[in-house]
Amino acid sequence: MNVFRRLAAQWAERYRKMSIQMVLSLSFTAVAAAGMLLMSVSLIWRFSSASEQLVVENSQRVLAQANLNLDSYLRRMMRISDTVYYRSIKNTDLAEGDITGDLALLYEENRDDLVSLAVFDGQGGLVSAVPLTALKQDAKTVDSDWFQAASQSMENLHFSTPHVQNIFDDPDYPYRWVVSLSRHVQLTRDGATERGVLLVDMSFSGVEQVCRDVTLGSGGYLYLIDGDGELIYHPRQQLIYAGLLEENNRAAASYRDGSRQERFQGQSRQVTVKTMGYTGWKLVGVAPAASWPASSSQLPLFGLTLLLFSIFLMAFLNFLISARISDPILRLERSIRELDNGLTGVEIEEGGCYEVQRLSHAVASMVSTMRHLMDDIVRQESRKRRSELEVLQSQINPHFLYNTLDSVIWMTESGQQKEAIQMVTSLARLFRISLSRGKSIIPLADELEHARHYMTIQQMRFKNKFTTVIEAKPGTGELYTLKLIIQPLLENAIYHGCASSEDDGMIRVTAYRDGEDLLIDVEDNGLGMRPELASSLLDEDRPETRTGGSGIGVRNVHQRVSLTFGEGYGLTIFSEPDEGTLVRVRLPALSREEAERCQQGEEL
Repeated sequence: MNVFRRLAAQWAERYRKMSIQMVLSLSFTAVAAAGMLLMSVSLIWRFSSASEQLVVENSQRVLAQANLNLDSYLRRMMRISDTVYYRSIKNTDLAEGDITGDLALLYEENRDDLVSLAVFDGQGGLVSAVPLTALKQDAKTVDSDWFQAASQSMENLHFSTPHVQNIFDDPDYPYRWVVSLSRHVQLTRDGATERGVLLVDMSFSGVEQVCRDVTLGSGGYLYLIDGDGELIYHPRQQLIYAGLLEENNRAAASYRDGSRQERFQGQSRQVTVKTMGYTGWKLVGVAPAASWPASSSQLPLFGLTLLLFSIFLMAFLNFLISARISDPILRLERSIRELDNGLTGVEIEEGGCYEVQRLSHAVASMVSTMRHLMDDIVRQESRKRRSELEVLQSQINPHFLYNTLDSVIWMTESGQQKEAIQMVTSLARLFRISLSRGKSIIPLADELEHARHYMTIQQMRFKNKFTTVIEAKPGTGELYTLKLIIQPLLENAIYHGCASSEDDGMIRVTAYRDGEDLLIDVEDNGLGMRPELASSLLDEDRPETRTGGSGIGVRNVHQRVSLTFGEGYGLTIFSEPDEGTLVRVRLPALSREEAERCQQGEEL
């Protein structure tokens, strides 16, 4: 930590000793470098975005073509199914005719894509089939997924996931992979209709070929899933089934159509999804981030080279420009130094640009202006001291003290010793906090405690005509405030608000933070006043009325706050007739260290 402080101090010292030409040159270069850096980052980001968008558009275009090809393949199978049903099964009475010939003809026309055609009755019995006609002994047709799906939904076509053909005996190809298309049909026998199922087993190689021909750039690939996320095709399907490779197919099943980025197994990749409407299958294109053009390692190197060259060029140009700007200012600086040394008759050279000429002209009147400013500061400080003295002198108003002591005597004579002790205790603590060892800035907790003791006395004097709530919000416990700013506001709330009201009064004091400021709200539900009257209470030209309280006026509080902390701080009054009044005090949120520095500044 000390090393950094030392380096910072050294750089600060060097900066103070730099000429204006060097400062301008370094500043312009730094700004230019920041701009070039921002521009480089922006260009790289735009290039990356464009590259990513290009990958997305390419993936969507490829998937659209694959979807078209796969859709064409599946629709051909659907047309075969429609042909068998509407041209053969619908027109044939099985008691009088046979549909095997029609099935064989269709099979021969589409044998490159078909594995088998079969028709089953409602009990799973084989009605007709080509080219395979012998069922396996353990074949349970009724329990098959394709049979159940077709039987339960009579209007739709049902596509299965890829599986080994397991219904018919096929000595030539015992393990042939197929995709089954099944549908409900109505069979006619002896003029009566009965339920049946048409099964079209198409070769999985057709689907595989459509998907295999798709390319998604270097490292990209496409896979096909059903609506539940089950794999229909994957270029590494065997490895996935063997447990040697994983795919995010379950998550992809929930993706909507379009492109999105995902992280899978620690790698970022672009995933594009396209759904086939009538099957519910999803084409999923995967493009790893490493294959994107923007991921090239040459891109950051090119950007860095361009940035360094630009900075070098801008540094050279800034040096020339700063020299032209700084020369007249340096000459003006030498003239001001001579004036500072007490020399008279110094001729100030008015050269350079228009602004420098105006600056040279203003130097002649600067001394007079500063003298007037110093006089104003002295008067302002004197006004501040008089205001503080007035507060200290008037905070113990004889009327308030006499009334309080009369109340104590009356309570004692009436036998209300506890109430009298409470009032005397509150009075003693009230004045103890008022003194505050001569400090004008005290902890917020002490100021609020002073307000509580004051309200305790007033509540006893006015026989609990009003209630009081004083609270400090979280975040204000360690803050400091100007002394005796809440009591005058409470006096106004009592004498001008609650005391004249026929209803029970309510006075609330709330301290809270607003950014870097401390706000203290004093709110009552009294008679209120017109907004224009409330805004005029702080007007210096308006005579200030005093109550029977401490004698500290509201405007006096506003002036103390403004003189101590600046014009941005002070009081704001909000009021409406019959709605009550809210007085808001805005102060800087002073910590203990800041309060001590401010206190020391006042004592100097």
